[in-house]
Amino acid sequence: MYRNFRIVPNIIFGRGSFNQLDDVLKDRRVGADAFMVFVVDDVFTGKPLEGRIPLRGKDLLLRVNVDDEPKTKYIDELVARIRAYSPVTPAGIVGIGGGSAMDIAKAVSLMLNNPGSSADYQGWDLISNPAVYHAAVPTLAGTGAEISRTTILTGPEKKLGINSDYTLYDQILLDPELLAGVPKNQWFYTGMDCYIHDVESLHGTFINEFSKAYGEKSRDLCRQVFLEDSPEKDDKLMMASYFGGMSIAYSQVGACHALSYGLSFVLGIHHGVGCCIAFDQLEDIYPEGVREFRQMMEKHDIPLPRNVTKDLDSASLEKMVTTALGLVPLWENCLGPDWANLMTRERAMELYRRM
Repeated sequence: MYRNFRIVPNIIFGRGSFNQLDDVLKDRRVGADAFMVFVVDDVFTGKPLEGRIPLRGKDLLLRVNVDDEPKTKYIDELVARIRAYSPVTPAGIVGIGGGSAMDIAKAVSLMLNNPGSSADYQGWDLISNPAVYHAAVPTLAGTGAEISRTTILTGPEKKLGINSDYTLYDQILLDPELLAGVPKNQWFYTGMDCYIHDVESLHGTFINEFSKAYGEKSRDLCRQVFLEDSPEKDDKLMMASYFGGMSIAYSQVGACHALSYGLSFVLGIHHGVGCCIAFDQLEDIYPEGVREFRQMMEKHDIPLPRNVTKDLDSASLEKMVTTALGLVPLWENCLGPDWANLMTRERAMELYRRM
């Protein structure tokens, strides 16, 4: 059976389109008690972008900290704060920021309409009730969080997304002007998340012409951004992120993302950085992709953290391996149905030791 999957139904793209956010939300503001919750990366506190947010009436500005990867405990705390703010369910949640801020907004919108802890829903298709209306405004490009059906969270026992059709945004607003001023290293690491999406999708066993069309276009745009220094690099990277996310929607990521989850769960390494650390060790699986990645890294003089696992004890390394190998669909896409015989615990352990 072929999957009948959902995509984000409403998309605005263009420079300056952030100014249309108020118009996008106005039809959702129905009733005297209706209010929006703007989930905003606290890096924008006191910055011009925060002043442009179209707050109205009883709207709540919820600044979130993403110094660490989003945790299920943090999601539960944010949901409790919103419920304490008003007995009325918000008319909408708007995530403004990078991948972590957008994932937080998605998780909050889900948990406002579903009981229990967000940790209860880490996995595939465990959500029963549709989310509160939610919209995204990316200020970084590369994660694909704006288009994906998952929200990546670190729980008490694992790092794993809430994968559901209900997780998808109802609206995204892609304004390349918002990428201006992003620190170079962060720009690169986040962009490489997109490039790696493409490589893993295009070289996976789940590949099909749908995913291939999006993945090839995304990879081409990444090359223009990171190897050719296109003058429209922000516009191109924003679309590469979108296309890369669409490529894995009908396919899957692979070895790099699985291994990066272990790095993040045990060491708290941010996703984009973790992907780069892991990808650099996967030349035997993705030879052309890793070589091109290294060219991009050299061209932009990007430092890659080294020896991040050298001081870990055996228990921590084992936890990394268990986390990575628990992501079965990723390994099936990467290595096929016999993946467990190809990516043994010993092989995964050796990869982590080299990082």
